[in-house]
Amino acid sequence: MPDFDTQVRDALPELEHVESDDLRERIVEAWVLGLDRGGWRDVTDIPYAWNIHEVTNVEHVRGVARIAVDAATQQREFHDADPDLDTIVAAALLHDVGKCYEYPDFVDDEFLDDPSPRYVSDEIPHSISGYALAHEVGCPLSVQRAIPHFLGEVPTRTLEAELVKSANSASSNAITQAAMGLTLQEWVEEYSQTA
Repeated sequence: MPDFDTQVRDALPELEHVESDDLRERIVEAWVLGLDRGGWRDVTDIPYAWNIHEVTNVEHVRGVARIAVDAATQQREFHDADPDLDTIVAAALLHDVGKCYEYPDFVDDEFLDDPSPRYVSDEIPHSISGYALAHEVGCPLSVQRAIPHFLGEVPTRTLEAELVKSANSASSNAITQAAMGLTLQEWVEEYSQTA
């Protein structure tokens, strides 16, 4: 079995921005569970999207974390808001952990070892399975609530959730434009049957 713990820690240096040791360990644990159940060989093998393999999911979640922290800094300095940075970084790093379950059917078999049919399915959106993983490992409710990022998935939106959602949109727009020459909205409209 691959050493997913080391892989995750090496792939996500933004973990060091999480002040809570306990929360940092729960983030790693969620990724390790997802990778193991998804049958992945390496955390960097998960693509950003089912049809965009030029960018990895790791690159995307790192970008979301960085954009969200930058936005939180602006919120603090410009609006005197007080967003919780541990929640923001944790949710940003976990917002797409559910792709461990959703994307095995969209990569070559060489990237996988025995995905679990109990968990792996493209029928459950990755934002929901990511929420479930965060819940399972005991992440705080504030982090869990900030993971689902599609409109209508969570009834209560917090400042932290909105910052992660906005950062995800910004990163996703940049990736779809660079990889396919499409805005995120155009990508969703064109590929909505599996998006």
